Amino acid sequence: MIYPKEVTLHVGGVHASVEPTVIKTLLGSCVAVCLWDARARAGGMNHFLLPDDGLDGGGVDATRFGVHAMDCLIGEMLKLGADPRRVVAKVFGGASVLSLNGRAGGVPEANLSFVRAFLTREGLHVAATSVGGTLPRQIRFFTDSGKVLVRRVVAPEARALVAEEERRSRNQRPRFGDVTLF
Repeated sequence: MIYPKEVTLHVGGVHASVEPTVIKTLLGSCVAVCLWDARARAGGMNHFLLPDDGLDGGGVDATRFGVHAMDCLIGEMLKLGADPRRVVAKVFGGASVLSLNGRAGGVPEANLSFVRAFLTREGLHVAATSVGGTLPRQIRFFTDSGKVLVRRVVAPEARALVAEEERRSRNQRPRFGDVTLF
């Protein structure tokens, strides 16, 4: 099938559709969750940086954080007619690509722990995962079928992704728990 629409997600991105769409993203320590409802033919994906922003509210970039990104994605799926009892989830990312991860308490592990707990709490079935390791992943999600293509990214493309994640980490100084990233 030829897909008339392709959407690229960056950190904080959320997109859902009932139209045949390819949603793609590139992940390092970040996590992307794909949700799909076969009966509604609705699919969506998010891409988040950290589990929580440490604040009670959501700012302009609230979907950079898992708690807000998941709520937003679920809300978008519900608007498209998805039923949470039928929705399946697929989880990707959480690779240890940043040199600061070991010293900073494990961003990938925190992301994966958060998303597993969130999906369990919401009663969403996890149908597939490709998480962890040390290589970034390129994700292509097909909203009409729920299929996902995963490609592990190797150098030099991986080096570019790591450099971008390190730049974002330095510029945003995101926090989670008792750890502040410098």
